[in-house]
Amino acid sequence: MRYPTFFDQVRGITMYDPLARFLGAAEGGILDFRYVDAVKSAGHSCPTVAGAWLMTAKGLEALYPRDIPERGGVRAEFSQDRTSGVTGVIANIVSLVTGATHDTGFKGIAGRFDRRNLLAFNAPLPAEIRFTRLGTGAAVVVSANPAQVPGDPRLRELMAACLGDDPSDEMEREFAQAWQERVRAILIDHADDAGLITVAAA
Repeated sequence: MRYPTFFDQVRGITMYDPLARFLGAAEGGILDFRYVDAVKSAGHSCPTVAGAWLMTAKGLEALYPRDIPERGGVRAEFSQDRTSGVTGVIANIVSLVTGATHDTGFKGIAGRFDRRNLLAFNAPLPAEIRFTRLGTGAAVVVSANPAQVPGDPRLRELMAACLGDDPSDEMEREFAQAWQERVRAILIDHADDAGLITVAAA
């Protein structure tokens, strides 16, 4: 798979998965997730996917300041309905990393490793997502504001042209490059900017 080189420059997320350890799927249960994994899951790379990645990473960092986050040990609640806007896309990425699922996940073994009912929607929240650490009850609320990082002013025009009849290969390449440049700026240049991703104790 060939993809933009900046994907490999995005900070990864390392998780400890006790189920993976128990069943021998990963040595020590350590799973390393990269931004390209989120892209594969979503099928595309965009400001929403970038924001979902950063919200998940920063939310987990806040919940586990000294430990590796536990996959299956975090509940994720969304303020919006699962079919509202891009909530479903974000939830899929959160689920990929945290293992949290609604009711379709792994049912567990002898009462352990159950991944169901850890993903919820329509929660009364002051932010997009609330992450709760099951073992301690600690929780944070997280939101993303990718609009804070504007893209090339020609993007809308280029997209419209590429969605029209018979766009040239050059025009499609120009649009794709400009689109991913904005994603790169969000994930690399501005990832730690105040206001792009907000995290607060819940």
